[in-house]
Amino acid sequence: MLNEYIVTPALLIALVLLVWSIREDFQAKKRRKEWERKIRQSGIHEVDRMKGSEFEVFLQFLLQSHGYQARVTKGSGDYGADLVLDMPGKRIVVQAKRYGKKVGVRAVQEIVSAKSYYKADECWVITNNYFTAPALKLGNSNEVLLIDRDELIEWMLEDKEEEVIAK
Repeated sequence: MLNEYIVTPALLIALVLLVWSIREDFQAKKRRKEWERKIRQSGIHEVDRMKGSEFEVFLQFLLQSHGYQARVTKGSGDYGADLVLDMPGKRIVVQAKRYGKKVGVRAVQEIVSAKSYYKADECWVITNNYFTAPALKLGNSNEVLLIDRDELIEWMLEDKEEEVIAK
């Protein structure tokens, strides 16, 4: 009789853990499917096929739709900034990196340099990919806003939602 009381709680715990595990797996698959839907809707795959200069123009229009006065700098001699964003009382310089691999520290170094040259208040690096750990660390220590693939997708989706609302 004592064994019944010892086994029953153990079986109950095992059953609860099994149900919890199945539920977590189901929710993870659901989140994954939702993220895949967002990726397809966003148009990020088209961005992945752009040339660097096309990505800069794409970002110009995307940032303009988010309320920034954005201009693309000239191709060479841009001192590390690909775009300049002006708002009342604020200037932001942006380094655009349309890469097939993670973005490293060089992009962060270039935009920090451009911040001084353009007398900007902020500096950003925007990529269709992700950042290396050293780039994240350097960006953080230099107050550089690093916008990776996930955040870019969210911006693109916001832009698409605004287009639908405007229609």
